Amino acid sequence: MKTIALTGVTRETLGTKDAKALRNEGKVPCVLYGGGEHSHFYVYAADFKNLVYTPNTYKVQLTLNDKKYLAILQDMQFHPISETIIHADFLAVAEDKPVIVSIPVKVVGNSPGVRAGGRLAQKITRLQVRGLINDIPDNIEVTIEGLEIGQSTKVKDIPASKVDILDAKENAVISIKMTRNVATAAAEDDKDKKKK
Repeated sequence: MKTIALTGVTRETLGTKDAKALRNEGKVPCVLYGGGEHSHFYVYAADFKNLVYTPNTYKVQLTLNDKKYLAILQDMQFHPISETIIHADFLAVAEDKPVIVSIPVKVVGNSPGVRAGGRLAQKITRLQVRGLINDIPDNIEVTIEGLEIGQSTKVKDIPASKVDILDAKENAVISIKMTRNVATAAAEDDKDKKKK
């Protein structure tokens, strides 16, 4: 996993009124959980751009009052109308303890089923994995080499060396579907064979 650095400023006062004032100034109220105590702080909303509006998952090197924490973004709340970030929760992690994160699925390879006119259907775009924070990859690669029309790759078919995939083993991640054009062509071939 890649790392993003964020600098937070400890909040002097807590409460709804203070949180609203911070948001009006372009700041996001945040909480850091883990490590025995909760730390309330804020981060400038612009600093979240590379962390939130991306398909990737990142480790966060969080600096609070000259102390550094290794964390992951646990949860976020968005305004229901403007969709701006109104609150973020971070979880402090240790390098020697496993964490659970959601990472993107990357499709690689060429499928003979797609070349024959089938359609690639990606049913799962992110997988929940458990592992040590430094062992978690940027993404999980799922190959479609050898997949014909009507075949799929399930979670149990994905090799994962240093992490455990927590999604249900029978869930299909990728499948090759028959398109209407391929089905029509196959039906016409059957008619031609029956006539002969």
